[in-house]
Amino acid sequence: MTPDRPDVDDSDEARIGRIVEAFFAAFTSGPHSAARLEGLRALFHPAAVVARTCGLEPLVMRVDDFIAPRARLLASGELVDFREWELRGRTQVFGDLAVYVGSYAKAGVQDGLPFEGRGLKSMHLVRTAEGWLISAAAWDDEREGVHLPED
Repeated sequence: MTPDRPDVDDSDEARIGRIVEAFFAAFTSGPHSAARLEGLRALFHPAAVVARTCGLEPLVMRVDDFIAPRARLLASGELVDFREWELRGRTQVFGDLAVYVGSYAKAGVQDGLPFEGRGLKSMHLVRTAEGWLISAAAWDDEREGVHLPED
């Protein structure tokens, strides 16, 4: 709890939880989607990388290269009623290092066709003078032969 806001949990786990929540919230279509995606940059260390696998050749990107196509897609109108949300996740903190691993779901309408999916995201975070920042993030989606465990 913070002295000036006793209702706010200021633990490392809570701070990281708010970063994870903001990360998922950034991928929501509709009003303010550009601002949410722009705010996503502040969650990342300047040298952070983002990796996508999804059964393809792994693609490792800088943060701007990750955000730009998603911003275009959300602004284009091709993707509507889209959102991603955490299903369940776990964070482990050790000193100035933290690792988050969690399953997520997504749903929306792209080019007039409804879709949904699930996958797994991981984030490595480091404690900096400015607070916790994501130093690396990666994800993979369910597909034929790759499914989230049921538990």
